[in-house]
Amino acid sequence: MRLILASNSPRRRELLAQLIPCFDVEPSRFEESSAGLCASRAALANAAGKAREVASRFPGCAVLGADTVVSLDGAILGKPRDGEEASSMLHRLSGREHEVYTGLCLIADGREQTDVVCTRVRFAALTEELIARYVASGLPMDKAGAYGIQDGYPLVGRYEGSYSNVVGLPVERLRDMLREARLI
Repeated sequence: MRLILASNSPRRRELLAQLIPCFDVEPSRFEESSAGLCASRAALANAAGKAREVASRFPGCAVLGADTVVSLDGAILGKPRDGEEASSMLHRLSGREHEVYTGLCLIADGREQTDVVCTRVRFAALTEELIARYVASGLPMDKAGAYGIQDGYPLVGRYEGSYSNVVGLPVERLRDMLREARLI
């Protein structure tokens, strides 16, 4: 059965390729929303919405939707609109612990599997200079919470849980879901 990744994220493509070498990419047209939802429910609702939208256009194919949400003190930190917002988010995260949730939705053979994975992340104490350099690099702009753990900047002090979850796709849990759906 053909698998479609309902995401245009290069990071998700790289991570999924670790588990399954051949798949197609079809970005979802689903409008993400977190209004009135806690972070874990928002991640799951958005992942399911993405997968269902793509599945409706490609019947007979397996579809994977995913959504990653950063939560600090219960507030969802989305993708920054500009450098000023990215800088503000990084200042808020500096020296503090937060959660990263990735919702997964795999639709295959008329069956829908869903799950949410959480990783706890503690940021290092960030200097003004580091924040300015990182924001100037442009790397924070397409990432929830305005950062990527994989970007090569010393932002994260430590984490508990799945590293790949923070990147955007928890490969450990996804492997089990793909096996259950007999896709690997």
